[in-house]
Amino acid sequence: MPDADLSILNRVYEIILDRKQNYNERSYVCKLLNHRKGMNKILEKVGEESIETILAVRNEDHAEIVSESSDLIFHLLVLLAANNITLDEVAAELSSRHESMKRD
Repeated sequence: MPDADLSILNRVYEIILDRKQNYNERSYVCKLLNHRKGMNKILEKVGEESIETILAVRNEDHAEIVSESSDLIFHLLVLLAANNITLDEVAAELSSRHESMKRD
């Protein structure tokens, strides 16, 4: 199976960062980042999407797993941006863990 083009993650993350800097009242991302509940609202969304992904897996519904996983990843990207964590940092951590796994 060919590697997926994961540059979409960078593009979505860049849009989230732009929304973080440039408020737009119609933007879902802006509403999340500026919600009166603050970080708790983002955490609620990550939790909600995690549960929905788990349920999709339990139901063995391929299309729903893909859909809910996309929602979960999106909200994780919002969480990362809100905490000033870059995708490069996450990639470096994954790379480090991958190197450790190869030695095991």
